[in-house]
Amino acid sequence: MPLSRVPSKRLLRWAAIPIGVATAVALAGCTQAELHGYLPGFEEGAEPTTNHTDMVAGLWVNSWIVLLVVGIITWGLMGWAAIAYRRRKGQVGLPVQLRYNMPIEIFYTIVPLILVIGFFAFTARDQTILETQTEDPDVSIIAIGKQWAWDFQYNGEDEDGSDAVWSMGVQADPAANGDVDQEKLPTLYLPVDKSVKILLQSRDVIHSFWVIDFLYKKDMYIGRDNYWSFTPTREGTYAGKCAELCGEYHSAMLFNVKVVSEAEYEDYLATLKAAGQTGDINDEYDRLQNQPGTGATAEGDE
Repeated sequence: MPLSRVPSKRLLRWAAIPIGVATAVALAGCTQAELHGYLPGFEEGAEPTTNHTDMVAGLWVNSWIVLLVVGIITWGLMGWAAIAYRRRKGQVGLPVQLRYNMPIEIFYTIVPLILVIGFFAFTARDQTILETQTEDPDVSIIAIGKQWAWDFQYNGEDEDGSDAVWSMGVQADPAANGDVDQEKLPTLYLPVDKSVKILLQSRDVIHSFWVIDFLYKKDMYIGRDNYWSFTPTREGTYAGKCAELCGEYHSAMLFNVKVVSEAEYEDYLATLKAAGQTGDINDEYDRLQNQPGTGATAEGDE
């Protein structure tokens, strides 16, 4: 049976045009949520939640696009090899064995190396931006994780914390059906479009500060300070939780973040001051206080 004629390059080019047009039309019709890989924080028509979320989403989505292309090529080659080199009717024995194929071996060595270097370079670039801390932020806050809730301190101008105000939270108490009263959760207030620098600390074990719609989380350790700098860019209420298994009630270690106008933010700080919740949060609430090198003795020791 004669072999079918192989399509010319001109025909292949003409075939690629409608495919390219269809792809462009499909992408143009995508919503913000679809363009950002259905990540949280990108509801239709909404602005990014912080000045960094677009960058994080871009790294995530573009990485998956590259991996999907690699997958399609790999699956296609596997399928082609299975069809092209299948056993034909009347064939017996093993197919011809080839010891080396240098072009293919070079291909599957160099291409993965390029991909790894590329992923590393783009990740390192974005991580450098994310980890660059604002030296003179508009708002300075201390977020303290504890088993199993959160304390928030809003610092003022004085370095000793004498003009700071704070709120101390308790863990979530779900109802019998699992519902959580959002109004009783610890809540962190942030002013929109103002640079924020958060000092992350722990009172006991390792916790992780995660605001889901901000697409970022960072660990909190006792005896070691971590920082996170960003600018919230959209008003709203965003869910937060501890992202590090920290004990029996880890799942109840929830909080909310309210991004509000500057006036509403100042009003909230005024209510904390009026309630007498002022000054530096005392570290006597820290559970692990007899660390090596502190000179403290264990309870009951003389």
